[in-house]
Amino acid sequence: EVVGAALTQSPKIDGVIFTGSTAVAKEIEKAIAIHTKSIILIAETGGQNAMIVDSSALPEQVVADVLASAFDSAGQRCSALRVLCLQTEIADKTIAMIQGAMAELKVGNPLNLATDVGPVIDREAQINLQKHIDQTCQYAVSVTHAPVDETAIRHGSFITPVMIELSDITELKQEVFGPVLHVI
Repeated sequence: EVVGAALTQSPKIDGVIFTGSTAVAKEIEKAIAIHTKSIILIAETGGQNAMIVDSSALPEQVVADVLASAFDSAGQRCSALRVLCLQTEIADKTIAMIQGAMAELKVGNPLNLATDVGPVIDREAQINLQKHIDQTCQYAVSVTHAPVDETAIRHGSFITPVMIELSDITELKQEVFGPVLHVI
């Protein structure tokens, strides 16, 4: 926040390449608009990365890919999986397999080699993610949380990886930048 603001206000910049939220991209756009010279802004924002899985997929590979994409880097990559679309005929089995794999995840300090999922970027992100999870869980078909060792997450802005099954994609209103997987 502080470094980015200082950089975008610098008269020495000719362009900005940004990956993140649409709201922050708009703030950057405002910040560079005050310059007297024209500054290029390239922003990649607000996407919903989806994986569509049909009955021809190897379930074990699907589970490995889902966990790596949705939860590595605490789901804080623009390429992270946000929505998993499953063919009805394989949905129950695939969801059960993902639940089993999630039960093995270790959440905690990334300096510990046994850790699979570390903290999100800051307290604000943690609060916003938790709000989304709490709201979405009110109408979700099912919810699965990875187990958590409270002592391992005592210090830091942790969000436990969660899989939320929804009835319809329209229930998802915005990109969620964290370890939250939505299943349709």
